Amino acid sequence: MSSENTAPDASVQAKVQAFQKDAGRIREEVGKMIVGQRDIINGVIQVMLAGGNVLLEGVPGLGKTMLVRTLSEALGLNFSRIQFTPDLMPTDIVGATIIVEGEDRQKHFKFERGPIFSNIVLADEVNRATPKTQSAMLEAMQERSVTVGKETYKLDDPFFVLATQNPLEMEGTYPLPEAQLDRFLFKLVVKFPDLEELHSIMERTTQVSQPEVNPVIDKARLLEMKRFAREVPVARHVQDYALRILQGTHPEHPGAPDITRKYVRFGSSPRGAQAIMTTARVRALIEGRFNVSSEDVRRSAQNALRHRVILNFEGEAEGVSTDTIVQKIIEATPEST
Repeated sequence: MSSENTAPDASVQAKVQAFQKDAGRIREEVGKMIVGQRDIINGVIQVMLAGGNVLLEGVPGLGKTMLVRTLSEALGLNFSRIQFTPDLMPTDIVGATIIVEGEDRQKHFKFERGPIFSNIVLADEVNRATPKTQSAMLEAMQERSVTVGKETYKLDDPFFVLATQNPLEMEGTYPLPEAQLDRFLFKLVVKFPDLEELHSIMERTTQVSQPEVNPVIDKARLLEMKRFAREVPVARHVQDYALRILQGTHPEHPGAPDITRKYVRFGSSPRGAQAIMTTARVRALIEGRFNVSSEDVRRSAQNALRHRVILNFEGEAEGVSTDTIVQKIIEATPEST
């Protein structure tokens, strides 16, 4: 690890500039189709380059599917969409072994791949499927593989899951278990567009011609960017800052603020800190730096921790938002001890 102020050599600085440029090209290409939602676009790109998965929460019609489709086109990757319903079965996601007849008229078993075998997977309304089906996503998201019978099949790299859930309709839904929520690097909340953005949406979607999205980088370059993001050094005191924010989510910890002690039942697992650090590295590169700053940690912490903080009964009854709790924890945590 090195300090925040260590200057990279010329070759590293050139790689940083190339990374920043390509990330900007992806953002601009996606922006041709998606109006506003700059924080959401940045968050999705950040998670994708960090090698994780993202959960989008928002009401229908805010362009979540369009975002994923546009991203796949801008990256030249294949894309599949899975509409989660109560009767969806695990085999509908991962695939199944079927009996087929060969040219020699002999019958044999063949594995028919499901829609999970794609570079970018949109799991639409993921909380509408039963826990049994949701669990089929766990192995794919965490292990980058699926197991059918006694066979394990590796998924393509890159593999990126973008799941959506509707915060309004609770009937007929199955809340995601904490273990599955923990697999999402970020949870992003899609906000309703303002008046000016609504005007732009009307102009882009109700006319004959629509913007054309073109690939701006290929799969090889995306994998190279992911590897480079892992090389960004983190100073010990910056990592310590992220870990103390994580500790602040635990009500039993001596350094936890009052709001945590009052409203939180369980704090984040260590995966929360891993999510902060991996996405903070990507953010540093997008900002043109080869070191992670405390500001990178703060900007990643909200998205990385909001779905990992479990409220107690009092917090649920009073309608306390986990966003508020995480923000208070960040404000109460000094950058240095």
